[in-house]
Amino acid sequence: MPFIITRINVGDYDAWKQSFDNDVPRAREAATGYRLFRSLQEPGEVFVQVEFASAGDAVTGAERLRSSGVLARFSDTSGPTVVEEVETVRR
Repeated sequence: MPFIITRINVGDYDAWKQSFDNDVPRAREAATGYRLFRSLQEPGEVFVQVEFASAGDAVTGAERLRSSGVLARFSDTSGPTVVEEVETVRR
């Protein structure tokens, strides 16, 4: 299963979340779901995991996100990186 993973230091989470929900780049248009994580030490540090049905959809989503320029607003980002799940362990 392919995903896009992105880490962003957004500063104000609530302001960023409104923008994220609008999905102006349409990066999540073909997504099957997503998860948001926040750092406990730095609440402005956000990790975004977006799930796709195909690798092609994930690559397209990542390209839309990159080319949109929305990440350029943040000085501290990593990704978007397209990855695939290779193992899940739950206890």
